Amino acid sequence: MFDATDIQMMQNALALAWQGRFSTSPNPRVGCVIARGSQVVGQGFHIQAGGPHAEVHALRQAGALARSATAYVTLEPCSHYGRTPPCAKGLIEAGVTRVVAAMTDPNPLVAGKGLTMLEAAGIEVQSGLLENEARMLNRGFLSRIERGRPFVRLKCAASLDGKTALSDGRSQWITGAEARADVQILRAESCAVITGIGTVLADNPQLNVRAFPTLRQPARIILDSRLQTPLHSHLVQDDSAPTLIATLETDEGRLNAYRRYPHISILRPSENHGRIDLNDLLRQLAERGYGEVLVEAGARLAGAFLEAALADEIVLYQAPKILGNQARGLFALPENPAALNETSAWQTVAVSVLGNDTKWLMQPARDIRSENDINA
Repeated sequence: MFDATDIQMMQNALALAWQGRFSTSPNPRVGCVIARGSQVVGQGFHIQAGGPHAEVHALRQAGALARSATAYVTLEPCSHYGRTPPCAKGLIEAGVTRVVAAMTDPNPLVAGKGLTMLEAAGIEVQSGLLENEARMLNRGFLSRIERGRPFVRLKCAASLDGKTALSDGRSQWITGAEARADVQILRAESCAVITGIGTVLADNPQLNVRAFPTLRQPARIILDSRLQTPLHSHLVQDDSAPTLIATLETDEGRLNAYRRYPHISILRPSENHGRIDLNDLLRQLAERGYGEVLVEAGARLAGAFLEAALADEIVLYQAPKILGNQARGLFALPENPAALNETSAWQTVAVSVLGNDTKWLMQPARDIRSENDINA
């Protein structure tokens, strides 16, 4: 069905799509290659929401050479008018004779309509080439569309004995500069960074990308059930990105003190035994277009995501230091581990060394075994 040239061209398209990993949300990451046989005549990727799609960039570069060529696209071309015209229409008008898509688009606005439009115009259409790789590329987008919640990545930093801070709360810096630089990449890839009020009060974090320029900063989301976020904190005063405060507070006077900042929004998730319902919070974030979120929080909130089986990935940076029994642990979890059932089983996906630290990438074992996992 697909030959070596097809595979190579789709690999090129996937590599192009990856270049947009810091800037396309809430849109998916998409790459496109226009080729005549083994000769690439045009290529491009989606850079930013509201801007031209990958197919548009590739067709502009190909010009008249697009006629009778094959278009390789990492996601089914769109068929509807949104911020930009439908890409399927552009491919038809350019005269391509074959379109190969890595996967169909689960977005109800597309969902096969783009491929159907191309076929109706007499274009040969194939899909499924390197689909697993394409799904991995857009796991946040797919999670938002298919599961109604973002893909949740839990970032942790700990000592060799699994501690995150000294008994008095001091934690800077457990890991070295290389690990901290890697966290900057995680933030840039994410639509939003979630933290808890405990972290805000203890560290006054910025939760932004500072190591390199980026077209957009991730949104900052504070879980603050009693509305304790200081008005002088970085996340309130810094308007370079949206700040969303999820709270159970109902006093409008207190809420209005934050609403006067244009970049701040108030989220009102459901209550779950006196705490913010994480499932409802994630549902609301998906509705706002957030597909991939990074949780940078203390032991209590990190443990709550694990206990609710809402963590899709753990990134653990482990430093070769020993902090002792009195230091603070990674996760606050029920004393009876059986209460976690299968959510306590994780599998290592990758291990790397960053300076003097070790980076562990882990996913739930149940997802590793599942052929239907969005990361497959």
